[in-house]
Formats: sequence, structure tokens, C-alpha cells
Amino acid sequence: MRVLVVEDSSRLRDAVQTGLQRHGFAVDVTGDGRQGLISARTTEYDVIILDIMLPEMDGLELLTQARSNDVDAMVLLLTARDSVEDRVKGLQAGADDYLVKPFAFDELVARVQALARRRHGARTTTIRVDDLEVDTGTKRVRRGGIDVTLKPREYAILEYLAHRVNRPVTRDELEEHVYDEDSQVRSNAIDSAVCNLRARLNVASCRPIIHTRRGLGYVLSEQGV
Repeated sequence: MRVLVVEDSSRLRDAVQTGLQRHGFAVDVTGDGRQGLISARTTEYDVIILDIMLPEMDGLELLTQARSNDVDAMVLLLTARDSVEDRVKGLQAGADDYLVKPFAFDELVARVQALARRRHGARTTTIRVDDLEVDTGTKRVRRGGIDVTLKPREYAILEYLAHRVNRPVTRDELEEHVYDEDSQVRSNAIDSAVCNLRARLNVASCRPIIHTRRGLGYVLSEQGV
């Protein structure tokens, strides 16, 4: 899942970026409201973490303009102000959740994970496809009742496919959602990662569950539709 952090405090911005990356998110950051709007309009993010008090353009104006430009990422507002009026303004501008500073990092991660699930229509943390189980909360993967150990990038690809079960996902879409803007991406990186992922999921002679659709990309499906 790919996240944009728009926060003018470099200390907090760097801490959030590092922490979310450790939890497997691809994270882009900026401390400027105007640049944040440009990023939100030009890149498809799953979640945007947005401070209200920003230079160049405040968070509420950024959010209002983003929504008017059909940006559909889930938005978590960060603010030091906790009045009912402030919360109402943020929600009316198009925010999906609200977190008051200072906050516990574990709560931030939990809220980001919950927003990502909501964006993809998942009601629980566990996604099941045939004998595959993907727990998006613990990042645990099981196939045929056997634990499967994945590298972070492999897990990110699997989770993204799992949220779109039975729907083809292009290589470009996978690349956009599992790599951040600072990543150096080889031309065959996605194909190589999917190949390794398939091999790791091939436990106990399980049948293939990730299928290639020529001209369309990859699909996670029990029946390979």
C-alpha cells in the first residue's frame, strides 16, 4: 500500500515515514501543502496522512481541492487542535479520519491500516482465497495451513492482489502502489517479485493461485478466471 505524508515538521515527518516503511508501506513525504496537492493529484495513493497547519497551503484547502479533483485516497488528518468544530470542518472537507497530536505511533499505524481496508472494501483484517489466508494486520500469510515467509516487497504485492481478488492488476499499477518515489525500480522488478512470490506460495503441492493474464497483468484467483 502506498501512503503520502504531508507534514511540515521534519522530525515528525521522518519518524512517520520510517515507521510506516517498517510496517511494509511505500511512503512518499512532503512538508509543503502545495506540493502535497500536486502529489495527491498525480499519484494514486491508498492513504494520505495530512497535517492541517502547512506552509503554502493549509491542509483543509489541500483536501478540498484534492476532492474536487476526484482524489479518492483515504485521508487521515493530523492536528494539534481537538475542538468539535475543527473535527467537523475536517470531515466536511472530505477527511475520513482524525488523529490529534501528540499520538501513539501504534494508533497511527492501526488507523492507516483500517483506512486502507476501507478503501478496498475489506471488513476484516483477514482475506481468504481458497486455501490462502492473508492477515493484513499482522502481515501473516498461510497457505494450506502452513505459514509462508515473504519478503516485504513480495508481501506488499500479495496484499495488493488480495484486495483485488479475481480482478486483473497491471504491472504499472503494482509498481505504483508498492514502490515509493525514491525507489530505484528495474524494468523487470515486478515480474521477478511475482515469480518469487509464486514459488513461496507453492507449498504442500498447492495449485497455482496467481495467474498471468496476457495484456492485462496478474490476477489472484482460486480458479484462475
